[in-house]
Amino acid sequence: MQQTGTTYLTIAAMSEGFYKEKGSKFLAFAHPCTNEEDAKKIIQQLRKEHFQAVHVCSAFRFGSDKKKYRSSDDGEPSNSAGPPILGQLLSFDVTNVLIAVVRYYGGTNLGVGGLINAYKTAAKEALENATIIEQEDQYSIELHFDYNLMPAVMSIMKQASCKITDQQFELTCVLKFIMPLSQSSILEKLKDLDNIKVIEHGISE
Repeated sequence: MQQTGTTYLTIAAMSEGFYKEKGSKFLAFAHPCTNEEDAKKIIQQLRKEHFQAVHVCSAFRFGSDKKKYRSSDDGEPSNSAGPPILGQLLSFDVTNVLIAVVRYYGGTNLGVGGLINAYKTAAKEALENATIIEQEDQYSIELHFDYNLMPAVMSIMKQASCKITDQQFELTCVLKFIMPLSQSSILEKLKDLDNIKVIEHGISE
């Protein structure tokens, strides 16, 4: 799958992985996620659902540039859990993904090497079970124009893969939408119309 410009690989929906060794169970959950606030909410929800688990270790990677990432050992020995999980995000080259691995302790210590293998294997299975898709960064755009411009505006927008997020059709209309960066030429056509205000809100998550 060849990526160009602002495209990147991510997962289409939540997926799961599982690993068991010496009684300890490792349940991995891979979630589509674009920011740290949402990641924290997902992890907190997992803690509530698995309140008897001893650890919820995690890693995330955000942005089409893949520059924002973090991992957590959540009380496991240093670098035995979070980094192996993060390593799978890097190996599969996906972003905008959170992987959290819930551990139920089985009564036998696995050692650092055993933990690294367990968290890595569970995270890997979660990504192997995921549907990996290609996505592209998108502009968030807001238009202000008179109602009589509606036919011209909609005619131009039909030329691109635009997703309308809000619309107000009155004497003065407001139209909000997102569209792929690769189709930014549509913006120039809209700006060429008389009496239209085009506001670019930048890249949308």
